[in-house]
Formats: sequence, structure tokens, C-alpha cells
Amino acid sequence: MEVEDDEDYARFAADRGDALTRFGYVLSGNPHDAADLVQEALVRLRAAWPRVRRKGNPEAYVRTTMSRLHISIWRARRHERLAWEPPDRPVFDSPDDGALWSALATLPPRQRAVLVLRYYEDLSDEEIAATLKISRGTVRSQASRALDKLRTLQPLGSMR
Repeated sequence: MEVEDDEDYARFAADRGDALTRFGYVLSGNPHDAADLVQEALVRLRAAWPRVRRKGNPEAYVRTTMSRLHISIWRARRHERLAWEPPDRPVFDSPDDGALWSALATLPPRQRAVLVLRYYEDLSDEEIAATLKISRGTVRSQASRALDKLRTLQPLGSMR
């Protein structure tokens, strides 16, 4: 049975690795930090693989782990170092998303994480609060502040 678990885990990691790296890049704004987030989250997933696989949604587990790791790192540093070099390949699907990423990169880490989880991952306020270990009210206030800041950076139509 353990060999089957190993094969399932390896298949999941290979199949979803690129998508998880893109998610990590959106969270961290840095391809190196994104790779670190993915690697650490996959290590933690491997330790919990039998339990997570039974629950049926390993990707949600990894994304939640990555979000929590990113917030933990940010809290420990209390600042962030952004690398402005673009990734080797596009992170977003739309040609206009480069402007969106530039705007998102100006936000503090928690505000950016809230917007990414809300609009990129389509999570509810309750799910975001649970993921980031903050209250629903904090989720809403962080999202509101982030959106207000984004509105001042660029007119809404130019980011679409």
C-alpha cells in the first residue's frame, strides 16, 4: 500500500507543480520564494499524504499550507524583499495581467494574500480567515484597503 501512496503523491506533485509555483509567485512576488513555498508545502503534504488523500483535496491542503507559510515568513521578517525580475514564463493567462501583477506587488503582503485568495482562488471570507488565521472582519478590511489602493494606482478600465 505504501508504494501506491508514493506513486500517487509523486503523480500529484508532478501534475500540479507548475500551477502551485504560479500560485506561490502570486503570493510572494518572487520566483525563488515561490519555489521555496512549493517545496516546503510539498514536504509537509508528503508527511500527511495518506490522511489528505482520503479527504480528497490535496491541492487545497497545499495551497492553504503555502498561504500560511507565506504569512508566517512575512510576520517573521516584518518586511519583504521583492525581486522585480519577471519569471521565465507568464504567470497569468491574460496579456493585461502584467499590469495587474505590478499593481498587486505594491500592496502589503497580507492585503495581497487576501486579494489573491478571494479573486484568484475564489475563497469565501470565512475560508480566507481560516487560511490566514485572521478574523472575517480583518479579511474584509484588508480587502477594502487593498482595493482602495489599487483604484488609486490605475483607473479600473486600464487593468482589464
